[in-house]
Amino acid sequence: MRTLARVVAIGAGLALAAPGLAAPLCAQQPTPAAAAAAPSDREVLALYDGLRVADVTDGMDIVGLRGIGLVDTRIQALWRDVDRFDHQFHGIALTVRYVPANLVVPNPMPADQFAKWQSDWYTRVSPEPFLDSIRPGHVIVIDASGNGDTGSIGSLNALEWMSRGARGVVTTGGIRDTDEVTKERIPVYVDPLQRGRGIRPGRNMVESMNRPVEIGGALVRPGDVVVADGDGVVVVPREHAAAVAQAARAILSKDKLERRAVYQKLRRPDDSTVKP
Repeated sequence: MRTLARVVAIGAGLALAAPGLAAPLCAQQPTPAAAAAAPSDREVLALYDGLRVADVTDGMDIVGLRGIGLVDTRIQALWRDVDRFDHQFHGIALTVRYVPANLVVPNPMPADQFAKWQSDWYTRVSPEPFLDSIRPGHVIVIDASGNGDTGSIGSLNALEWMSRGARGVVTTGGIRDTDEVTKERIPVYVDPLQRGRGIRPGRNMVESMNRPVEIGGALVRPGDVVVADGDGVVVVPREHAAAVAQAARAILSKDKLERRAVYQKLRRPDDSTVKP
């Protein structure tokens, strides 16, 4: 198995899609040698363990990606835990795009007919085709722009995504059951003014999955690296993941060392943010 040191040494210049994900439209096809040398999902996830959005953003600057991948700060953590930092995550992008529905909806309907129509929408008209593609380490990235007051994400389906290994959700909007989602401690990053309350049937449909999407002004391709914490969300192009992580790790190590020295000067006990 390749060591992480070897992964870091690979550096930038590699382009690939994560296993099982559609190749990004804007990525060049890697040569066989580059594809063989590219870090796997597991290796990339290990490279980003503990890195903050600030570190990764600085790492992006160092490799020449200044201003790239920075998601609009209006997309922020639904909830925060400053003791355990459970709202933070990093992972591999699995992208989904919802679009407004344009189908005729019978209205009003008797309760039993409504229940059948609703079930048919979820199972036939517009199910969640990405469900079986979720793997441990995925971040579900949802472009729901223009969907209006629609709750595409709720306390049940988001919990199911987490049970399949998803680490969190980044979305332009469309989340409801926010109290329950917070209690379930499902990390979600969303524009709080773009929450949704209505059910999906009659309101939106899944247009595509594992295709490039735009989230808060940032391009997100399947397989890109997504890092989220209290500072917001940053997306690292997969072909630069190793080089950015290497630069970010050096920044974090230096920051911890310097802040720990100040902690000692203040006789402040070490916490997890300054421990090596």
